[in-house]
Amino acid sequence: MMNITAYTVEKINDPFGILTGDRYEFMIEIDVEEDDELFMENGVVVKALYKVEDGEEKFLKYDLMERNTDNVLDFELEDDEINFIQTFCSEHWQEAEEA
Repeated sequence: MMNITAYTVEKINDPFGILTGDRYEFMIEIDVEEDDELFMENGVVVKALYKVEDGEEKFLKYDLMERNTDNVLDFELEDDEINFIQTFCSEHWQEAEEA
């Protein structure tokens, strides 16, 4: 299972009102074992976008990036890992409202 070592969450500002609902950007640092193909010396970050609108929540997308360089990695998470990130976002998006 995936291990989260640190994260941030921010509400995305939409000054033009183009987007419906509220969007949140997560930067989630994950611990990856050395023998995993996803392992990077600098570490790996999951950049996730999450939407909340009219009481409904939706996981929009994610990118895997190398920490410190922000290079996007050409890998995909497995279904159980995506579900884990989605659940994490659902449990933590409100923290952006409190900041």
